[in-house]
Amino acid sequence: MLLTGAKSSFGKSRSQGAWNLFCPAQRPTLKSVAVNPRWSKRFCVALLAVASAANAVPTAEQLSQLPPPADHPVNFTKEIKPILEARCVNCHGHGRAKGDFRIDSRETFLKGGGTGAAIVEAKSAESYLIELVMGFDPDNVMPKKGTKLTHEQIGLLRAWIDQGAKWDAGISFARAEPLNLKPRRPALPASRAKDANAIDRLLAPYFAANKTKPAKPVDDRVFARRVYLDVVGLVPPPDALEKFLADKSRDKRVRLVRQLLADNENYALHWMSFWNDMLRNDYKGTGYIDGGRKQITQWLYSSLETNKPYDRFVAELVSPAPASEGFAKGIVWRGVVNASQMPHMQAAQNISQVFMGVNLKCASCHDSFINDWTLADAYGLAGVYADGPLEMVLCDKPTGKTAAPKFIYHQLGELETSTNKAVRLEHLAQLITKREDGRLPRTLVNRLWQKFFGRGLVEPVDDMEKPAWNADVLDWLAEDFADHGYDVKHLIETMLASHAYQMPAVPATEQTATAFVFRGPQVRRLSAEQFRDAVGALSGRWYEKPAGQIIRADGTTNHFTATRAALVPADTLQIALGRPNREQVVTVRSPTATTLQALELTNGSELAALLARGAETAVASRTGVANQSLVVGVYQKALGRKPTAKELQTARTLVGQPAQKAGVEDLLWALTMLPEFQLIY
Repeated sequence: MLLTGAKSSFGKSRSQGAWNLFCPAQRPTLKSVAVNPRWSKRFCVALLAVASAANAVPTAEQLSQLPPPADHPVNFTKEIKPILEARCVNCHGHGRAKGDFRIDSRETFLKGGGTGAAIVEAKSAESYLIELVMGFDPDNVMPKKGTKLTHEQIGLLRAWIDQGAKWDAGISFARAEPLNLKPRRPALPASRAKDANAIDRLLAPYFAANKTKPAKPVDDRVFARRVYLDVVGLVPPPDALEKFLADKSRDKRVRLVRQLLADNENYALHWMSFWNDMLRNDYKGTGYIDGGRKQITQWLYSSLETNKPYDRFVAELVSPAPASEGFAKGIVWRGVVNASQMPHMQAAQNISQVFMGVNLKCASCHDSFINDWTLADAYGLAGVYADGPLEMVLCDKPTGKTAAPKFIYHQLGELETSTNKAVRLEHLAQLITKREDGRLPRTLVNRLWQKFFGRGLVEPVDDMEKPAWNADVLDWLAEDFADHGYDVKHLIETMLASHAYQMPAVPATEQTATAFVFRGPQVRRLSAEQFRDAVGALSGRWYEKPAGQIIRADGTTNHFTATRAALVPADTLQIALGRPNREQVVTVRSPTATTLQALELTNGSELAALLARGAETAVASRTGVANQSLVVGVYQKALGRKPTAKELQTARTLVGQPAQKAGVEDLLWALTMLPEFQLIY
């Protein structure tokens, strides 16, 4: 409901109030304005006529149409609260105050809004609220949208008002305290195993409550492929895989995780894709040519290669130096754009989404319909990045109101309102990365969990106001992450060393949002970059050179073992497989296979050329060698195993003896089309 129009007062004419408003006795002199006093008077009379027509006191006939008050003591919780929740809260609760009217509590309800009191206690027939819900003025009916209240509902409201508008204790329609904001450290349940992973200890009560017995871990071969792809984005080399399989030590899986995390080059190249998607960073695209967009590739690679602490990583993006300012500067779009796409608003949207798991996109135009964020919230954060006072714009219409710079969570402290933009940005970075902010570590924990397990602890991952399916796991990991200096590699190791991560993968269709019970990681598809790099390893054909100059920690430039997919702009193959254009923040790529992907994989020229060159190299390097050796080598590179007897026979026939380029090319293509190649089990 939106209380607008003039105040209802049945003892006093609203027309007189309108006259006082538009034509005050002590109105400004007209000496400085070339206006005929007669016209001034006519203008006031015209306004008075409009006000009188729009705000006339209900007639006796209208009052006779009022439903009688309910004839029983009204229960606020059972009868009034549902009406307010369903028809009033969207405009006047949860932080919203249209018409300056809020129903957070009884006190704010009785206070009313810009038009005065909403109700007259014990006098429902004289209450403006009843007049509005009755719709006596067809141009001012509440609620504005949807069906009108029924006569029964209006009768309940009348009885509630007549009985003193009692309000049960503990009921509030104010904005709820945000979830997942305050740090919380759950106690770890006892475990028989001294070296039990914390995640597994925290999940034990969950499995018991859901009557689920954790499955046995996958075998070493499956684990190795899974962890290689998750940490460095590559399939395991055959020699390294065989060495791992031959190792009989108990801790070999943890040691493999650590070994891969220590591969700084490939770790950084793999995780660049993850962060490029979220930070809208690429090698070409809208804005780069004319200076309306700036790369942060060098800064990002260096940050990942050196495992920069996450709080520093975030601070350098929120309050950036020239090397990292591309994210906050956003994209200067060409032509006319609406206010919600201006660079300062992009900064507010993207920083809140990426680091806090908050969606401000709707609130950038108007009070959000999907959450409790308001236009003022979005403009407050955007104001931190604005070069001057920022006028709020509601659906492309200027409001005349200026937004004061503020952070979206006042619970973490008030923002420095200095006119110096650099000071504001530094203070904003301090608020976001302060130890008391439990949302920052939780958001990254949730993103990594989704990355490794296929589904977040909180879903969707960009709505961290939602409860986690296991809050103890989320909260403990976030605190442990912060305790270890925001060390991302430590967090990854904790997750991948858990039994939970090593359980067999389950189809996503078995874990629907409405009936989700965690039973292990979901089966996942290779990303576009992972697929292209896997084909590169199989064919021996990588990209020729990086798109730009990247200086490594050792001082060398572009000195990489191979030019991987993350180092070049997206080509047709990568685009078809889901690599985004990065003009918008992408936190989760779609896992759905498309017709375009099928067409590109079967008829695309880029994949065909890669496989043709790979086949040519394979044949040339094995001249005079039995085709069995070639087939076995291809299987080991592609799938991490030797072919079965039937597969070997079929493949040898396909390849020919001696091996033919066309046959080897067909074999390479057939293997890359297998789910065993394209999926992470």
